[in-house]
Amino acid sequence: MFSKIFIDRPILASVLSIIVVIGGVIAITALPVEEYPQVVPPQVMVMTSYPGASAETASQTVASPLEQAINGVDDMIYIQSSASASGEVMINISFETGTDPDNATINVNNRVQAALARMPEEVQKQGVTVRKRTNTILEIIALSGDPDRYDTIFINNYALLNILDDLKRIKGVGDVALFGSQDYAMRIWIRPDLLAKYSLTPSDVVSAIREQNSQYAPGMLGQAPTPAGEVMYTYTIVSQGRLSDVEDFGNITLKANQNGTFLRLRDVATVELGAQNYSFGAKLDKRPAVPMGIFLQSGANALETADAVAATMNTISTRFPEGFEYSIPYDTTAFVRVSINEVIQTIGEAMLFVTLIIYFFLQNWRATLIPMLAVPVSIVGTFAGLYAFG
Repeated sequence: MFSKIFIDRPILASVLSIIVVIGGVIAITALPVEEYPQVVPPQVMVMTSYPGASAETASQTVASPLEQAINGVDDMIYIQSSASASGEVMINISFETGTDPDNATINVNNRVQAALARMPEEVQKQGVTVRKRTNTILEIIALSGDPDRYDTIFINNYALLNILDDLKRIKGVGDVALFGSQDYAMRIWIRPDLLAKYSLTPSDVVSAIREQNSQYAPGMLGQAPTPAGEVMYTYTIVSQGRLSDVEDFGNITLKANQNGTFLRLRDVATVELGAQNYSFGAKLDKRPAVPMGIFLQSGANALETADAVAATMNTISTRFPEGFEYSIPYDTTAFVRVSINEVIQTIGEAMLFVTLIIYFFLQNWRATLIPMLAVPVSIVGTFAGLYAFG
């Protein structure tokens, strides 16, 4: 029998057991730790927006051309797109299991860039984002503040400027999504009756804003070559760039009259600093909150990543304004930690019962020692098999 070889050669059996244990220990450090295994196909996400467009318009003018360009990319299984009433377009491309996500992202991006020229001008200005991201949400961090002092827009922009970049740099984090992003934007509410009174159209207002809210490079004075004998002083001309506050936008000139008077934007519209998008709102314990989704990188260790995120948030929280706080209302690693503890507890109970039962029947500690050693060897060696077969 095959087992007789190891019975007659205990040294060989011991060496092979040691090799199995070493292989299992190495595999444990390399295997990912997640709530669910990566059995879903890798995905690439394409995101853009068409401000002011309806879902149907965004679908026809943005999603459809992108789908036609992306369709048929190497190793693609299927493609799914959605358009919201706020003009947001999201396209998910799923690939064959085992496809390199980096190569898939490059292939999709090349096709998106080829189709960008057929997009509306506003979409080209917004840009099209192509990124790889798993659908596995590691945890959700909710940032909230005192409602008497901070609104959702302020909290959102604080997270965008002071938190998101730090979280994205953490090892194991695939992406950080700011749900319902409400970036600061200048909101201009045009009054149609006043436009008609001054014989203007919305396109005239848009053209004036675009022309006067631009960054220019005026150049220099006294730049070489200069006439002989003149003192060579070079001055850089600095001009006002993009407008930054409500007053500057309100002073945009729409029409200049012959009598020296001006028609300004504030005369025909209400200008205010608000959010770019109001389609999403969140509250936590009746307080305005901004949820941030932490997406796990493919193959990353969920527990190590969650610990790193917690350490980073603890450091960032020391710089929070007064009245700010954060919490983690959704955390998938809690299930992972409980599962690991249950596995360890089950192993301990199994070894205890095996030892007691064998000793009860054999009444010999030496004979009991062999299965006691075989149980951890077989369990640890199983991880080597898991790693070898993916």
